[in-house]
Amino acid sequence: MTNNNENLTNFKDQKRREAERLDSIGWGLFLVMLGAIFLLPDKIVPEGTFLLGVGIILLGLNLIKYMKGFKTSGFTIFLGIVAFVAGLCNFLGQPLEIFPLILILWGASIIIKILFKRKKE
Repeated sequence: MTNNNENLTNFKDQKRREAERLDSIGWGLFLVMLGAIFLLPDKIVPEGTFLLGVGIILLGLNLIKYMKGFKTSGFTIFLGIVAFVAGLCNFLGQPLEIFPLILILWGASIIIKILFKRKKE
C-alpha cells in the first residue's frame, strides 16, 4: 500500500514539474518577444504585434496543457482570446478598444455561468 501511495506521489510531482516547465517556457517566450519588440524599430514592428504575440503564447500554452491532460486556466484563455482578437484587429488596421471588450466578455461569462449553473441544478 505504501508503494502505491509513493508511486502516486511521484507521479503527481512529475506532472506538477512538467506543468511548471510549460509555464516557464511560456514566460520565456513572452520575455523574448517583448525584448525583440523593444529592440526593433517601430517601422519594422507592425501595430498589434505585441497583443497578437501574447494571445498566441497564452492560447498555445493552454492548448498544449489541454493536450497533455493538465488543468488549463480559463482566465488566461480569456486573456489570450482578448489579446489575440485585439492584436489581429490592430494588425489589420482596425483598432479595437480592449477595455470595453474585456468588460463585455467578462459580464457575458458571468451571465452564462449563472444560466448554465441553474440548468444543471
